[in-house]
Amino acid sequence: MNNPLDFTGKVALVTGAASGMGLATATAFAEAGASVVLADFKKEAVEAAARKLDAGGHEVIALPCDVSDDAQVAAMVDRTVAEFGRLDAAFNNAGVMAHIAPTADSTREDWDRVIGINLRGVWSCMKHELRHLARQGGAIVNNASVGALTGNPGIGAYIASKHGVVGLTRTAALEYIGQGIRVNAVNPGLIDTAVARDVVDGDEQAYANIAKNVPIGRAGRPEEIASAVLWLCSPAASYIVGQALTVDGGMTVP
Repeated sequence: MNNPLDFTGKVALVTGAASGMGLATATAFAEAGASVVLADFKKEAVEAAARKLDAGGHEVIALPCDVSDDAQVAAMVDRTVAEFGRLDAAFNNAGVMAHIAPTADSTREDWDRVIGINLRGVWSCMKHELRHLARQGGAIVNNASVGALTGNPGIGAYIASKHGVVGLTRTAALEYIGQGIRVNAVNPGLIDTAVARDVVDGDEQAYANIAKNVPIGRAGRPEEIASAVLWLCSPAASYIVGQALTVDGGMTVP
């Protein structure tokens, strides 16, 4: 029986790939046989991550990219196809946390920064990815958040951006399923990343307390999100269209 999680001969693109969920997913794609493009605005970090995977015998390249810049996104996707000849799967993961402030005290600058990366960046990535995926079909997974399911005081721009990602995912899913392209999202809960610690402004005790109160008793690992992304991109999830898969250790169970 064929392994549905075997990506040999496939090409995957991962944004925000220098660390955290992006790096874990890029690594998982590479270990599953895919050729992988790691993209991140942190040029040195993403190049170091790619060198490590290359040293392990994987076919990867690193590309610097600020997803809030449409021209950079277009160049990233074009370079992916020029390098590997095709695009089969994409994980649009790049994102930032809002500066913590009540809505009336938040700034236009922070709003534009968060929306520009978290929401417009996902739109821009999909815009350019979809044109190439239409050649042979494939899958896109966008990284949303459990913040797409509720409100959270103090990070309004982040919450709005993630609600937007889910709405954009559902719309694109309906637009492109007829072309053999499945578009879905993941809603990570508390995952052990630097961005998660930004929510509590780096307060490790506060972070530990939140993690302890997750029903499963801990924060999630980036690799657990990577597993969900690879499954959503695989033939094993061939009937999953326009969904936002929540991976949160039980945080949002009513």
